[in-house]
Amino acid sequence: MNHYSPLISAFVTLLLTLILTLNKEGLLQDIPNDRSLHSEPIPRTGGIALMAGILSGWMLMIQFWAWWIVLPALGLFVLSLVDDMRDLAPRTRLIGHFIAAMTVIYGSGVGLYWILPVLLYIVWMTNLYNFMDGADGLAGGMALFGFSFYGLAGLMHNDENFAMMNFSIGAAALGFLYHNFNPAKVFMGDAGSIPLGFLAAAYGVLGWQQGYWPFWFPILVFSPFVADATFTLLKRLQRKEQLSQAHRNHYYQRLVQMGWGHRNTALAEYLLMFLAGASALWGINLDVQGQGNLLAWWGAIYLGLTMWVDRSWMRFQAEKQNEAKE
Repeated sequence: MNHYSPLISAFVTLLLTLILTLNKEGLLQDIPNDRSLHSEPIPRTGGIALMAGILSGWMLMIQFWAWWIVLPALGLFVLSLVDDMRDLAPRTRLIGHFIAAMTVIYGSGVGLYWILPVLLYIVWMTNLYNFMDGADGLAGGMALFGFSFYGLAGLMHNDENFAMMNFSIGAAALGFLYHNFNPAKVFMGDAGSIPLGFLAAAYGVLGWQQGYWPFWFPILVFSPFVADATFTLLKRLQRKEQLSQAHRNHYYQRLVQMGWGHRNTALAEYLLMFLAGASALWGINLDVQGQGNLLAWWGAIYLGLTMWVDRSWMRFQAEKQNEAKE
């Protein structure tokens, strides 16, 4: 029955997303702000359908649930859904994220020296996924590719249940993408992006603790999001910007603004996601030196990509200023 889990997840998400978007004037609307790349209000009920789809698929495998992943994921879903409706204070959200991360550390049995790095890793992954959910098809695509590669790594180690738990998340993301790919009819909201970021981190820790992959594997699998969000954060810190202020400085946002559009940006990111995940899967069996070389190559690739986008953005801004003067 486990093999049906991804199919159920995809179908439930696909159908429920459609139902939840029938009412265009519903309670949860994404109103454009300084961070937005869309100009009209769009329902952000996709996270409800996404989590319902994941849980529906997981019900066939309830005996294999890791409570320290599922329970905090549900808690973050509820917290984030309330945030979507009422705009909770950042401190309240962050407390919830740290509680969820500590639950994973307790349940997974992470060693003493790893507690702080793992804690920060989980909280950062939880938040950066939310930061990167700002263009049509982007967050859903990252979930489809990222959790699929988690599942493939599980199959490589003959853990079918672990694989199907992750494939179910990827399949639910595929069902959501049908409605979210450009032009998007629905967004996932925090109720979708926050649990997805948490699950990416939590299953990354579980696979590492089980010996399925080295600690760097989940970071490389999700590196298109990790690199963009981390580089952007460091640049904003350098400029002493208020981090809670909405912005459009992420690299994917700049690509959209420079004329790539949502569709081309998403397709380019999909290619990057596939290459990062495939190389991470290949790199699991390399020796230490080979793994180090792999990570160094990807570091150089991301550094080159960020420099290229930065230079293109400067030219774009200069052209806009010249046009304004004319």
